[in-house]
Amino acid sequence: MQRKFLIASGLTLLGTAGAAPALSAELTISCGAVGAELTLCEQGVEAWENETGHDVEIVSTPNSSTERLSLYQQILSARSGDIDVLQIDVVWPGLLANHLIDLEETLGEDAAEGHFETIVANNTVDDRLVAMPWFTDAGVLYYRKDLLEKHGVAPPETWQQLTDIAVEIQAAEREAGNDKLWGYVFQGRAYEGLTCNALEWVASHGGGTLVDADGEITIDNENAATALDLAASWIGEITPRGALNYTEEEARGIFQSGNAVFMRNWPYAWSLAQSEDSEVAGKVGVVKLPHGPNGESAATLGGWNLAVSKYSENPELAADLVAYLTGEAEQKRRAIEAAYNPTLTSLYADEEVLEAVPFFGTLYDTFTNAVARPSAVTGDNYGRVSNAFFNAAHGVLTDEQDGADAVAELDSELSRIKRRRW
Repeated sequence: MQRKFLIASGLTLLGTAGAAPALSAELTISCGAVGAELTLCEQGVEAWENETGHDVEIVSTPNSSTERLSLYQQILSARSGDIDVLQIDVVWPGLLANHLIDLEETLGEDAAEGHFETIVANNTVDDRLVAMPWFTDAGVLYYRKDLLEKHGVAPPETWQQLTDIAVEIQAAEREAGNDKLWGYVFQGRAYEGLTCNALEWVASHGGGTLVDADGEITIDNENAATALDLAASWIGEITPRGALNYTEEEARGIFQSGNAVFMRNWPYAWSLAQSEDSEVAGKVGVVKLPHGPNGESAATLGGWNLAVSKYSENPELAADLVAYLTGEAEQKRRAIEAAYNPTLTSLYADEEVLEAVPFFGTLYDTFTNAVARPSAVTGDNYGRVSNAFFNAAHGVLTDEQDGADAVAELDSELSRIKRRRW
């Protein structure tokens, strides 16, 4: 197994791991960019290599989902076979479908049997299964059990409760000498992660989902504006200003070092928070995200899938690798070792999985009823829709405008995009 590195500006081979040159691998795969996600993929790929005798080269791609999509689009538009197997975001099947093979033709009509039906449907474009579900995601709320118990409060059910608890504990702990503690961290950079956070704020306030299932724009309403204004009130108060540039890992770093009471993140952060080098190991709880006064808890649907490029020279072999990595044994291993949510329903009743990640059982409904971003209905325009949304949300967080003005301007911008047709 080798590693090579591509950059979007020129698809340049920057380097290959290993002491000596080697023949080209039979397959290449993009799976994970850094940390545990990349390590898990390397282990899974190595196991497939040992079983089949084939070689696989792992292509390193940007950690930012926005930058990774740009790289994929450049490679695929050039009809390049540089990457045989691509790890694609749950919102990308519609954008990339024309460049991907139909996996049912290679793996059979029952290829996706047992996987969450909603994800299979999401990955099926024009009756073609263009990606296999690999792991699913939904936003959850992490909290410091020890601090909430110390101050005699229960995990919050509403955003206002979270705000009040964060203010109280942050003030008390700072007075006691912990001047680095913050109340709440989340993903505040202007990127797809903020789209996920902002959608949760808006939907859980009863403000809709930006664009509804019929393609109608729904963002310009009082509940949506209120949700964004509340989030803006956190900055500099219970949330560090640095959060305006946080992705998942920056937020996790603050929380895992013991410097935050609450954190919004994906399930992957669980196993890392419990690791030996974590300052909060054994002190963390996980519950569903709070809601506003006019809504219910809403968690954005996330997750990643594996697809095979139409330009691969070995599509059948690539599909076999996809089937292996998305199979039950691999998904179970990834769930137990790193808390990656399986897409196979049977694993949510597996005793070993539930022992390793208890909230997979308690939050099962959260994962199965997560709120989808409007990628299917907006099609090729989703990238522009999401960019407009996260930039509007970021503008409110940075006090450039208030929620009401932001959603009104966003409505107008989305209407201009829609005039070109979703």
